[in-house]
This record gives sequence, structure tokens and C-alpha cells, in this order.
Amino acid sequence: MIKSSALSAIATAALLLAAAPADAVIVVYTATLSGPGESPPNASPGTGLAIVTIDDVLDTMRVQTTFLGLTGTTTASHIHCCTALPGTGAAGVATVTPTFTGFPLGVTSGFYDMTFNMLFASSWNPAYIAANGGTPASAFSAFNTGLLAGEGYLNIHSSTFGGGEIRGFLQPNLPLALPVPEPSTYSLMLGGLAAVGWFAARRRRVG
Repeated sequence: MIKSSALSAIATAALLLAAAPADAVIVVYTATLSGPGESPPNASPGTGLAIVTIDDVLDTMRVQTTFLGLTGTTTASHIHCCTALPGTGAAGVATVTPTFTGFPLGVTSGFYDMTFNMLFASSWNPAYIAANGGTPASAFSAFNTGLLAGEGYLNIHSSTFGGGEIRGFLQPNLPLALPVPEPSTYSLMLGGLAAVGWFAARRRRVG
């Protein structure tokens, strides 16, 4: 099984490799996804990593996830915000419903990479917009505040756990005003995760 510390280490190391500057201000969040991290907790052996990159110049959000070992097949994934307390509790879905556009469904492992324009109403749950100022821009502002406070989480729902099989609270891993990492950096990180997953699966088969 892949340990949470290993996933976090891979993510942090890859992000810190970014060197080529670009004209944007970003905040990068990561979350280690697990069954015990759900609300309520469950014993799923599934695990995953999420990287969410907020660009407040272009008003975009890039969502990257990799996951494996789910007990059921995927039915949805999204970001919930904002909980009453950082790092705990539950909240309604903030992002597009019923699931991220193009998220792999009907599988127990997979990879996802999509960038959303957060000034488009289609990037949001309409209920979240209505509850946070009535426009995508006001929703984005409230969302950013919630994420910075540690009150947002990404989870993956499955046929076994309809309320969510694995989740993790998004935490900022890089300070504000850093250059945008090159695409090759993300490829390196996600490629490393894929390799770790392959070796873990092979070990389980051999064992």
C-alpha cells in the first residue's frame, strides 16, 4: 500500500523542481486522499493525491488527481467548501456538479487533469454561487478564502461509498507569488505517482 507520507513527499519534491518563471501569481494546494479522511471515516484501502493550482491572474483552477485501490467504481469527484472549522467536518459541493468535467467514471484507479475558468458559471455548483454573492467572481473570492483557511476538501465518490470513498483537505504547499511550474514538472510528479502505484499493485499480486 502507498503510504500518505510517500505521496506527499513525491508531490512536494516535484513542485519544488519548478524553475522556469511565467507571468502569473499562483497558489498550489495538495491533499492526500484516503478512506479514514472521509466524513464519516471508512476503511477503504483506496488512496490518492490531488493537486489544485489556483491562478488568480487568469482566474483559473487546475485540478490534477491520481488515485488507485478503490473498493467501488468512481461515480463523481469535486471540491467541497467551506467547512465550519479548518481540516474537519463536511460542506456542500462548491465546484461543478454532479462531477468534475471529464473525470474518469466507472473505474477503481485513474488520473485526471483539467483546467477550469472560474469566471464561468459552468465551473460551479449553482447553489454555491447563489450562497456566495450571486456571481462566479464572488463565488471564486469566497472559495479562495475558504481554501486558504483550510476549509475545502476534494473527494472521490464510488459505487461502494456514495457519500465519498476517499478525501483530503487541500493545504497550500507553496506561498503566494511564485512562478507557474512548467508542464514538464507536473508530468514528472504524476509519472512518479503512476510508477509508485504500479509497483504497489505488483507487490500486492506477488505477495
